[in-house]
Amino acid sequence: MAGSGTAHLRDGDDTLLRVEELVVEFPVGHTGLKVHAVSNVSIDVKRGETLGLVGESGCGKSTTGKAIMQLPKPTSGKVIFDGRDVTALSGEELRKTRTEMKMIFQDPISSLNPRRKVEDIIGEGLRIWKIGTDAERAEKIDEVMAAVGLDPALQRGRRPYQFSGGQCQRISIARAVVTDPKLIICDEPVSALDVSVQAQILNLLEDMKARYGITLIFIAHDLAVVKNVSDRIVVMYLGKICEVGTPDDLYKHPAHPYTAALLAAIPVPDPDVKPSERLHLGGEIPSPVAPPSGCRFRTRCPKAQERCAAEEPVVREVAPGHYIACHFPLGPGESLPSGNGAQRPVAAH
Repeated sequence: MAGSGTAHLRDGDDTLLRVEELVVEFPVGHTGLKVHAVSNVSIDVKRGETLGLVGESGCGKSTTGKAIMQLPKPTSGKVIFDGRDVTALSGEELRKTRTEMKMIFQDPISSLNPRRKVEDIIGEGLRIWKIGTDAERAEKIDEVMAAVGLDPALQRGRRPYQFSGGQCQRISIARAVVTDPKLIICDEPVSALDVSVQAQILNLLEDMKARYGITLIFIAHDLAVVKNVSDRIVVMYLGKICEVGTPDDLYKHPAHPYTAALLAAIPVPDPDVKPSERLHLGGEIPSPVAPPSGCRFRTRCPKAQERCAAEEPVVREVAPGHYIACHFPLGPGESLPSGNGAQRPVAAH
């Protein structure tokens, strides 16, 4: 897995966002060590497309999303948004660009100011940038509140603590779309919600995308959720890209052992299928402070060989529109082998 390269990047004037060789590192106190959170990640998103970004917790997907917004500013690399390199912007110019790039944060409740009314939270961007008159701003706030399923007549004057988690996420979505952005980065927007509410929020995001012509980056650790909303999926592990493809390609023909392991972890709604009989990855995720040499996934990979430790794989195309970074990919119909990293759990007695 875990490789570098830009073979999966597409050309064309319809590309809204192009991220090239993004690197994000954080210092570890005064030790001189660094956390290699994101290492040479390259992605692109076309206008009107939804890109799914998935992987285990700690793989760097949320950091990638925040680095695109320059929160924090990446260590190196380019973030080209609508023809402009955002990493070269600062001050007022960067603030104006951010009006076209919005983010929905993972925890909907803590991302809202508890002291402010809902109408003030949603309309803050309109007031800061003096978009429209007071009457036009009020009309726009009512419009987006109604669009996300909130009654503006009853709820505009309430505060976040008076809403459920699902309703707070609707407020976050309304706040994100009110200034008509071109791109919204959704950072785990349904992970903190009940399953029934998750479906409502996912449907809402699809409706808002169609209504306002928005491009989405959908960050999640659940491939089952991402499949339903994404046009293209990028799988990450320990700060690196391992596989890129359409949802159908990744689900039907996963070429990377890590992707196959993620798919095997999806619960199956069948009482005859026992979790103890399904394959899962063994071992622990290595530290991002001192990642393994070569392929970062090799310490848990059931197909790892000597080459994996000596040489980092580069992203390459294995089928039309399907890219992986692996020296020994899974063949058509090949399942994840047991042994080494893949193990069968032993039922407790």
